[in-house]
This record gives sequence, C-alpha cells and structure tokens, in this order.
Amino acid sequence: MLAQRLGLSINSTRPLGAWSPDDEASLEAWYQKGEGITLNGSDVSEWADSSSNGIDMVQATANEQPAYSAGVLTFDPTTYPQNLQTASQISLSGQFTVGFKCNPSAFNNVVIGDNTTTNEFFKFTTTSQMRIKIDGTTINITLDSGTWGDDYLVVTRDGSNVVRLWQNGVVQSTTPTLSGTSDIDALGVRATDTNPYAGTISEVQIYSSYSAALVANVNNRLSNL
Repeated sequence: MLAQRLGLSINSTRPLGAWSPDDEASLEAWYQKGEGITLNGSDVSEWADSSSNGIDMVQATANEQPAYSAGVLTFDPTTYPQNLQTASQISLSGQFTVGFKCNPSAFNNVVIGDNTTTNEFFKFTTTSQMRIKIDGTTINITLDSGTWGDDYLVVTRDGSNVVRLWQNGVVQSTTPTLSGTSDIDALGVRATDTNPYAGTISEVQIYSSYSAALVANVNNRLSNL
C-alpha cells in the first residue's frame, strides 16, 4: 500500500509568543495531532515524535494499525490488538505530567502503557474510573461526577508522589500516592498485547516534570484541539 507522511506544521503557524510543548525542557515525547503521521492506506504505520527525542511510535503489522481520519486515530481491538510502539523506553522516575485527548468506547482497556515491561499502564477500568499501575503497584482514580467521553485528560505526579487527574481542565478530588518508575513504550496496549484500547486518540504529551504552569498550558492546548 502507498505510505504517505502528513504534516500540518502547527508550530510554524502558532501566534508569536504562544506556548508549545516543545518549549519545555522536560518534554519526553509529543505525539501531536495531525503531525508526523505515516499512512499505510488509511491506517497509521507510524506516529512520529514531535519532540527532539525521536521516540517515534510505529506499527509494522498491518492488522494492528489504527485507522486515521482528520487528525484522529481510531483503535479497534475487535479482531487484533491495534497499537503503536517504540523501540525506545520512556522512564519517569520522579515527577511527571502526561496529557492526552481521547474518547474511549470500551473499558478495562489501556490507553498508554508498556508492551515490554509488565505492570505499567494507564487504563480506563470503568466508565468513570482510571487505573494507573507503576512497578506493579496500582491506584484508582474515580471521577467526581459523570463518565468518560471525548475528553482531554492530564495526569500528574508531584515531588511527594501525589497523583492528580484533570478531566477537561477540572482537577478531581481523589489524590492517591504512587512511587516508582513509570515505563511507557506503547499506545493502546500493555505487556503483552493485553487490554487493547478501544476508542480514539488525537494527541499525547509526556513530560518528566510537574508544575501548575505546565498543567495549565497542557490543559489549554488540549482544550483547543
């Protein structure tokens, strides 16, 4: 099939002085909406990292490639565990900020995980609960109200290992603690090819830091996608 590279050059058209994820020295990876997409027909074989780190997410197996349309990747695990993976490893041993825009269509499914290291993932367990597992230890964060939908989400860990979740810019009241090193090398699956994601993803940002200013900037960008 014909492969093609899509690029919208969002950075080159942003207003002078506007914030961008690549302004942050702690940016580990940025899978930018509509950028760095390589298509195999209408499916995604690669989502290039828009940071300078080159941690590209790829999928060589055609049946496991998510569909693509208008900047949105759609993962359908009905027959195959559709996912993207990187040969590199993102390891977050201290503070972190992970922002993403998605719309899950089923549950007990992993949106961000690691397909080579076990017990590492961010998963939608129910219509209103997210589970995060790091080094085999699990925490659950339940929404204060409502359910998951076409949301933009930010998950953070601060210097005291307190984990917080923002849904559509609103911080949730559940604030568990979770230490350890969060390993990430896949979108849509965890080791090994387990709990494949069902739904859409349009952007993912990963940082090895946390601050109120960073959270505000990530929320603002995701809200405008």
